[in-house]
Amino acid sequence: MAEKRTLITFDGTELFSKKNTAEQPKAAAVIVHGLAEHMDRYEALTEKLVEHGITVYRYDQRGHARSGGRRVYFSDFNEMPDDAKTMVDTAKAEHPELPVFLIGHSMGGFTAAAFGTKYPGSVKGIVLSGALTRYNKEIFGPLPIDKPDDFYFDNELGDGVCSDPEVVKAYENDPLVEKKISAGLLNAFPPGIEWLTRQASDFTDPVFVLHGNEDGLIAEKDSRDFYSDISSRDKTLKIYAFLMHEIFNEPVKYAIYNEVIDWIHDRV
Repeated sequence: MAEKRTLITFDGTELFSKKNTAEQPKAAAVIVHGLAEHMDRYEALTEKLVEHGITVYRYDQRGHARSGGRRVYFSDFNEMPDDAKTMVDTAKAEHPELPVFLIGHSMGGFTAAAFGTKYPGSVKGIVLSGALTRYNKEIFGPLPIDKPDDFYFDNELGDGVCSDPEVVKAYENDPLVEKKISAGLLNAFPPGIEWLTRQASDFTDPVFVLHGNEDGLIAEKDSRDFYSDISSRDKTLKIYAFLMHEIFNEPVKYAIYNEVIDWIHDRV
């Protein structure tokens, strides 16, 4: 059973979060979701992690689902890793005896990569899934967009998320999936990606980089470039043939969950 709570992040924004506690936990993991979605889309992954002795913390990113903040908006890319720090610090404070890991998907992968770059050595390891770490596939066209911050685009990401039509249908019908995306959020990424690229040598944490080679939203080259540029001595890159963007929701998801669990257990 998940424990629901609201945490206050660095600037007073309320982050809605959940904690699923494992029996006799060996580690803790913080999961960070992607653009326009929410933490409950990681329920199956959470259940599998908990079954294998990993206590899970999740949260809705600011401006998403049940968290506070201006809707689907960031004023600065640093808000993403700094919000993640609130969650990581909470996990470490509540379980000082456990190693803490960070798992980020898509925009949450940017969040996790930026966290590792800005706060190296804070977690035991980082798992990235379809992470936005460069911008090799211009899914939103050239950035920045010449629109005011409060201009909103329709969310048209659904078709690219997964090869399973049921997942796509559920995504499109999910009331907690945001239907609009602000220009302000999209325009936070060019400086964020430039910084992430420029500071790549600062990323030294153990990392497991995962990407589907049929990803229709974020180019697998993002993950290849990130992997090549970072300074981590313990780093693994895995590109999955035929899988689309949400590898954690593809039909083979449980095999991928097991790989993530094995990777974490090897570092506990």
